Amino acid sequence: MTRRAYLYFAVTFVLGVVVGGCGVFFYAWYGGHWHRQFERQRVVRRLTRELHLSDTQVHQLDQILADTAKSYSELHKQVDPQFDAIRGQARDRIRQTLTPEQVAKFNEWVRQADERRRQHPPR
Repeated sequence: MTRRAYLYFAVTFVLGVVVGGCGVFFYAWYGGHWHRQFERQRVVRRLTRELHLSDTQVHQLDQILADTAKSYSELHKQVDPQFDAIRGQARDRIRQTLTPEQVAKFNEWVRQADERRRQHPPR
């Protein structure tokens, strides 16, 4: 009987580890914690290896990706103020529906969200 109890305990422990590991994986993956940022050199190395690019092609690819990154950056500079304005309008509308106590808590939440956005820009 004790041998069976140890077996059940071990099976339960292993299943707990597997289910817990899967839970952490899905949380991190779908929560965006394990997604790598775009790295131009990593893309160049991978395409060079997989496509057997010549030195000229590598240089051209690197230049294309650099130009594209510059274009993305310029686009962000153009549209970020529009996003900020829309975000501000939405926050003002939300504040209108809240009580003064709720507004104070909401303002703190907004401050924290803005701080996170400054620390981890979506680029």
